[in-house]
Amino acid sequence: MQPIEINAGGWYLRALRSDERMDDRPALADLGTDDPGYVARCEADWAADRRYSWAVCEPTTGEMLAELTLDPATGAVDSRARDGHAEAARVGADAVRRFAAAHPLG
Repeated sequence: MQPIEINAGGWYLRALRSDERMDDRPALADLGTDDPGYVARCEADWAADRRYSWAVCEPTTGEMLAELTLDPATGAVDSRARDGHAEAARVGADAVRRFAAAHPLG
């Protein structure tokens, strides 16, 4: 499956990025992931339908506030948020659960 963007009200969800336009690696480091190959593995997971991941972003700047993952086989949603952004992760996780319910996976 190709990455899907989701509107979650005050935030938007998009695939993780590490390119010339947007680099989520500093935000991922704040979350404890400093592996430079992490974003590429997340892209490969999307393509292989192993795990779907989203950056929960502030809509005007695109800044990553949290990360969400969905296991398409089980429907389990995991989240982790940067300090002060637990609400963005919670609202985003609810949106991902609605996405999973509307689009049977696995």
